[in-house]
Amino acid sequence: MSIYIILFLEFFKTGLFALGGGLATVPFLYEMMEKYHWFTSEMLTNMIAVSEATPGAMGVNMATYVGFHTSGSILGGITTTLGLVAPSIIIICIIAHFLKKFKDSPYIQNAFYGLRPAVTAMIASAGLGIFITTMFQSDVQVTSFWNYLQPLSILLFFIVFFISKKFTKIHPILLILGCGIAGIILQL
Repeated sequence: MSIYIILFLEFFKTGLFALGGGLATVPFLYEMMEKYHWFTSEMLTNMIAVSEATPGAMGVNMATYVGFHTSGSILGGITTTLGLVAPSIIIICIIAHFLKKFKDSPYIQNAFYGLRPAVTAMIASAGLGIFITTMFQSDVQVTSFWNYLQPLSILLFFIVFFISKKFTKIHPILLILGCGIAGIILQL
């Protein structure tokens, strides 16, 4: 099967089931990473960082990056992006048709309320995997738990978190730039 067909189908599935925004695509990317070995967990972490920092929808940015990286061409990026957004377009057209009749239905309201914890759990699961990848060195032989930690990363994480909570007037762009510069300087 052509790489473009596989990319389209995988991202169509992602677009169909990733409810809740860009971070909801992360578990599906993690699954693709394990199934196809198109990228490593470290590359996935970098994709998320770049997708967050660049303009546009995070899920679309990641899909475009994976498609381009995997196929080595712009066509791969276009294919994955179309695969990701196609289910949304189809579903929105169907929902718009029926929602006029059923928007006040308690069943519909409860269905949307029921999706919230599921989306939260999916994002938390992917976040845990990314946290482990970020905070632990993957190239170190595991001899003990303490040798596996990157204390500088953990310290930097808590300092940035504390500062961002204490001084809420820091613009998120400045926070992202500061973390990026610190990561480059400290080679994290």
